[in-house]
Amino acid sequence: MHHVFVCGQMLNWLKRILLPPIGAGVIRLLGRTMTMARKGEEQVDALYRQGQHIILAFWHAQQLMIPLGYRGLGAHVLISQHRDGEVIARIIARFGHRSVRGSSTRGGAGALRELIRIGRSGADLAVTPDGPKGPRQVAKLGVIQLAKTTGLPIVPLAFGCSKKKSSRAGTASWSHFR
Repeated sequence: MHHVFVCGQMLNWLKRILLPPIGAGVIRLLGRTMTMARKGEEQVDALYRQGQHIILAFWHAQQLMIPLGYRGLGAHVLISQHRDGEVIARIIARFGHRSVRGSSTRGGAGALRELIRIGRSGADLAVTPDGPKGPRQVAKLGVIQLAKTTGLPIVPLAFGCSKKKSSRAGTASWSHFR
């Protein structure tokens, strides 16, 4: 029994140490292999020129490519307290982002309070409004509460890919609404 526990700990340690640099490298490599076409970024650029910060909202299933689509100076990203969340937190740190740990099932209230404090202090926030447990692409009320409390606009970001013969392989799309 002790042997199984030690092997499990070793496996978790290897995940936390090896996966972040590999994961960040894969994301960067994918970014180099595609041509990005951005849509709607003018409104986001205008917000940044005005000194405004944002709440970046993207679907949970699209989180892999968000480091390539987000153009701010570093966001505070809501990430689950689950063990896999630690790997994700370490990957996004390699792109200049910070994590706030919590989810709708564990530590959510504390994470929401922390995001509110950070958002009010003048930083970008990033959340997946549908969360890991879904339902897929159905926003929960947390992102709305966060926007209402901080006064920050919600900026949806979506990523799509195409294998068309054209040179455009990926599209990051910004849509601004408040």
